[in-house]
Amino acid sequence: MRYLALLVLLVLILSSCNDGNQAGLIKHDLEFDYLPQSWDEALPLGNGMLGALVWQKEGKLRFSLDRVDLWDLRPMSNLDFSRFTYDWVLEQWQNNTYNKVQEHMDVPYDQRVAPTKIPAAALEFNIDLLGKPESVMLDIEKALCIIKWESGTELRVFVDATEAAGWYSFRNCPYKIEPEIIAPAYTLAGGKIDKDVIFNADLSLLGYKAGEITEEDNEIEYRQEGWGGFEYNVDVKWNKSGNNTIGCWSISSSFPGWKEGRTAKEMVKASFEKGFDGALSSHIDWWNSYWGRSSVSLPDSLIERQYYLEMYKFGSAARPDTPPISLQAVWTADNGKLPPWKGDFHHDLNTQLSYWPSYTGNQTHLGEGFVNWLWKYKAAFEAYTRAYYGSDGLNVPGVTTLTGEPMGGWIQYSLGPTVSAWLAHHFYLQWRYTMDRDFLAEKAYPWLAATARHFDNIAVEGPDGLLKLPISSSPEINDNSREAWFASTTNFDLSLIRWTYEKAAELALELGLDNEAQGFSSKLKMWPELAYDESGLVFAPGYPYKVSHRHFSHLMGFHPLGLIDYSKGEEHKDIINNTLETLSQYGSDYWTGYSFSWQANLYARAFMGDSAARSLRIFAEAFCLPNSFHVNGDQTKSGYSRFTYRPFTLEGNFAFASGVQEMLIQSHTGIIKVFPALPSDWKKVSFDKLRTTGAFLVSSQFEEGKVISLKVESLAGSDLKIELPFDTGTNKAGDLIEISTQKGEIIYLNPK
Repeated sequence: MRYLALLVLLVLILSSCNDGNQAGLIKHDLEFDYLPQSWDEALPLGNGMLGALVWQKEGKLRFSLDRVDLWDLRPMSNLDFSRFTYDWVLEQWQNNTYNKVQEHMDVPYDQRVAPTKIPAAALEFNIDLLGKPESVMLDIEKALCIIKWESGTELRVFVDATEAAGWYSFRNCPYKIEPEIIAPAYTLAGGKIDKDVIFNADLSLLGYKAGEITEEDNEIEYRQEGWGGFEYNVDVKWNKSGNNTIGCWSISSSFPGWKEGRTAKEMVKASFEKGFDGALSSHIDWWNSYWGRSSVSLPDSLIERQYYLEMYKFGSAARPDTPPISLQAVWTADNGKLPPWKGDFHHDLNTQLSYWPSYTGNQTHLGEGFVNWLWKYKAAFEAYTRAYYGSDGLNVPGVTTLTGEPMGGWIQYSLGPTVSAWLAHHFYLQWRYTMDRDFLAEKAYPWLAATARHFDNIAVEGPDGLLKLPISSSPEINDNSREAWFASTTNFDLSLIRWTYEKAAELALELGLDNEAQGFSSKLKMWPELAYDESGLVFAPGYPYKVSHRHFSHLMGFHPLGLIDYSKGEEHKDIINNTLETLSQYGSDYWTGYSFSWQANLYARAFMGDSAARSLRIFAEAFCLPNSFHVNGDQTKSGYSRFTYRPFTLEGNFAFASGVQEMLIQSHTGIIKVFPALPSDWKKVSFDKLRTTGAFLVSSQFEEGKVISLKVESLAGSDLKIELPFDTGTNKAGDLIEISTQKGEIIYLNPK
């Protein structure tokens, strides 16, 4: 690799660099002069495994407790793949008897209460004697909830970032305030479904017997049996000394065949030995490290605030050794009902968008949790692929339980043929942003290769001599009707198929597997190109985007996959511009919140900063509750969407953070661009240690229309390619700079 002459200072650094400049940026705490009155507006705390929501219910202070592996795992007996297969679905579709498919495979998801995520319990405190709250705050820098009453009492609450425990401390409280464990409403008489299971099914319909609550001196334990031998325990212990009361709680779970761990009671005992102050100290250390990994500074206070609230929730919901982020992660509904959409893992958009900010946000260690979980259940996914598709490759159910089992629903998406490919994108990103060759060889390449083999097995030859899927769909066009299947391969499926072959070839070459790479490249040529017309990218040949729709499934080839990109010439630019214009033309009547977050990412990729910022503002203002939770519908009823309901899901939140990152830095083409999509009125912007492909950490400042500093740290010794954002005297702005780097090297690029 040749060096181009420029003003560059190269400094060899053998250890990671921490500038500690997150101070002053994380000043976006949630602050109220009241306690929230509903669970979905509560103050959220979490550590990837345990979660708590702090709010007030019927006059009592309430901590809604959760653990991510609390699941009713009873199987969906209707998904009998010895009878109902992809070929059987094709036959019903061809014979115009598709109602049989809906009856056997779609409807049960809406009518059966399980499998489902379930809540843990709640702790309640009688606070009548404390008077009126003076201030209620969530300090997101420390992940610490602080409540002060006019009486002088102060409460601090946190979920330990490093241990499976939560803590609370009442200070300056002369009264005896003890917790009560409130069991979920599993035994409430007259359980009912108001409309359908996915929004309005009472927990009592699960059929559990009442749990057992036992009390000792300053300790309460709750034991609840679920389905099939599942059991969980909640334990809380406290100690009052003078006017101070300190309490600790934990949750444990067990299921036949699971590895046994410590009980909740044992975890609370161990935590008490460490003490509140010791736990808080290590907890704050974890969060200091988290925030120190990257930061941004934006002139738009609304967008900056929302960004940090999103990254706070990401740090609360993700860990490398816990299940991935589900629809509600560690904040399951506490309203006596099943969580929206059963709190499951939706892989037709929700899990994928939730991990978008982990890469550029330099939180790839937390993003590992997603791919680790997928790899853990790879054998189960392969068994499903054999049973349903008759393929010895790899696919994944689009809607799964905690253990990766299919849950059904609209099968075009819950059993879609290309789910493993969208998930493969995260294996690819994890490799490209870390350059971890062991991960590449042991997980990323095998996943992509097995997914490509699945496509080899199910493809058929079309009338034009090219390969196609027997039937194809595009989430969630035409819902689950017969018309949701297309005879031609949709752009959604086709983009994922083409991307898989392209990247499988790339990874094979990286590993020196030239013959395998050639095989993937040859197969890629046997599939058609993406379909488009004067309106831009279409759902399928002859089927353009012609009505407002929430899911931009036809745009996968543009974002996030990058098969269509501005960098590839004028034809691609025209396709992208026409596509975005068509989206705008048909409006957002039937969009949900995540649509606006995704739209911001689309605009950023097209270098349209003003439009990207507008989409982000709409999301933050209209589709989030006061605690920043995304709730799908337009809460302001301002006409941004005809959906005004409020089921809480997280993917819109995390896609928002990704949208901000895309505005500040892009590297999906292998070339780093800084500040590629700034709004015209943003005069002073900076970011620190955002990560790019090739495993580089980049920091830069922008003032009054100019980039004034640029720093790049090489984490893996990759070849650096960066578009110069300023003149250096030797090189001009826009020049491509290519530099061979060594691991740990820091490069400063200085303007003329």
